[in-house]
Amino acid sequence: MQLATIAAGTTTELVLLGKLGVCRPAVAIDAWPQLRDVGELLRHGQRESLLAQLRALAAGNCSWQPLEPAQLRAPVLRPPKNIMCLGWNYADHARESMHAKNIKGELPEHPVVFTKAASAVNGPFAGIPDHAAVTQELDWEVELGVVIGRDCVGVSVDQAMDCVFGYTVINDVSARDLQARHKQFFLGKSLPGSCPMGPALVTADEIADPQRLQLRCLVNGQVKQDSNTSHQIFTVAEVVSLLSRLVGLEPGDVIATGTPSGVGFARTPPQFLRAGDEVICEIEGIGRLQNTVFRSE
Repeated sequence: MQLATIAAGTTTELVLLGKLGVCRPAVAIDAWPQLRDVGELLRHGQRESLLAQLRALAAGNCSWQPLEPAQLRAPVLRPPKNIMCLGWNYADHARESMHAKNIKGELPEHPVVFTKAASAVNGPFAGIPDHAAVTQELDWEVELGVVIGRDCVGVSVDQAMDCVFGYTVINDVSARDLQARHKQFFLGKSLPGSCPMGPALVTADEIADPQRLQLRCLVNGQVKQDSNTSHQIFTVAEVVSLLSRLVGLEPGDVIATGTPSGVGFARTPPQFLRAGDEVICEIEGIGRLQNTVFRSE
């Protein structure tokens, strides 16, 4: 089942997404509550009943309506916490980063975790501001996003996947000069519009193995990143377990699980995004983001 958020007048609306367009539960199901996104569904007191109705609708005679991609918004508009992110979670990306920064070291023995402001969330087809007044080194990072479906505290690796409601695509847009200037990740990761997400949330039952997904990033049609989640150092289950024990997770929390090699700052010479560039991030079985950078200052 694919759940998405679309613009609906002055607000947004939770819908089912399919090959034929969208199906609106608010039209098809009597007494359906007004839900603006997946996060509100996951936190709703009657969540299990609502999910059962959605599954029945998806399997039944849903009235599909055409969809313009520009109508889509991020499936989770405002996570309850900052987006939790993994750094250096692909061996090849860790090595390219160390080489670019002239660092000698080993691969991480423990997950490298930082956060990205929830206010950075952007739509799957929205423009990405270039923020040229504060950065000249805007970079791309395709990542598998994990959305948590229930309160999840202190779970083991074996239990962790029961906490995962579904998956989405994230572009962890990063201002590398801000990261270097401020000696930490948060500011360089949190510029407004720097977290395109979507195009939908694909429920966990439709992804047989999150550690066997192809993912790619293209800039202006040129492949920059091309890898597989099988190359992650720490699996989704390991990351969810760790965060559940150290932070505690709740419905609607979003985890960005790291990016593979091919980012701009590690290239020779370095490459960065400029106004007019089109960035496509795609993950097998989930979908694609397609965002154009625009002059914002």
